[in-house]
Amino acid sequence: MILPGDLRLRLAAAFVAVALWSQLAGLAPALLAVLLALALFALARQPLPWRRLLHLEAFLLLLFVTLPFTIEGHPVLSLGPLDASAEGFARAFVLAAKVTASVLLIALLIGGREPLHLGRALAGLGLPEPLVRLFIATARYIGVIGAEARRLRDAMRARGFRPRSNLHTWRSYGYLVGMLLVRALDRADRVEDAMRLRGFTGRYPRAPLPAPVPADWVGAALITGAAALTLIWDKL
Repeated sequence: MILPGDLRLRLAAAFVAVALWSQLAGLAPALLAVLLALALFALARQPLPWRRLLHLEAFLLLLFVTLPFTIEGHPVLSLGPLDASAEGFARAFVLAAKVTASVLLIALLIGGREPLHLGRALAGLGLPEPLVRLFIATARYIGVIGAEARRLRDAMRARGFRPRSNLHTWRSYGYLVGMLLVRALDRADRVEDAMRLRGFTGRYPRAPLPAPVPADWVGAALITGAAALTLIWDKL
């Protein structure tokens, strides 16, 4: 098994690899990063997150619509006074490949992990306790806030609200955001009171994590090493 089992090393490997891949400038190394991420999925015998990829690629289509028209170079397409350059398309492909590879690696290494386990791993890596608490609270309650937003939207539709491009629609959305913030703050106060009643003193009680086994170090080193070699090839 090439993937490290220790969550701390998974987080560290994902962070280092994504940081290295973010510096890629060539299309071939960026595509190699995508192939490496796909190879890790195959070696781990994990299914690809197709739904997440579809959402990501739909967003990345905006790069191909806008970026070629904003970078100077050899024109390959003209729309009125605007010219799309080949250099712009190449840059869009590189960015799309880097983002796809990074999302695949993060989904494989830390996707589906419980927020509490991720918080323990972050604390084990030496992150400050306030940042760990903020991460755990955000990951745990973002779904609650999303459910509250859906209830508010359902209530608006039940009262006959239909979104349009007018002042009433934007004012209604402003009220929706304001009410959501008020309810989120009220829930945060209740959660804080409940935690204090249970003896919370600003630090989550955690059992010490066991030391990573040698196989975990080897797996993390292989992932970061492959990312480093990709960057070295790009800079040659």
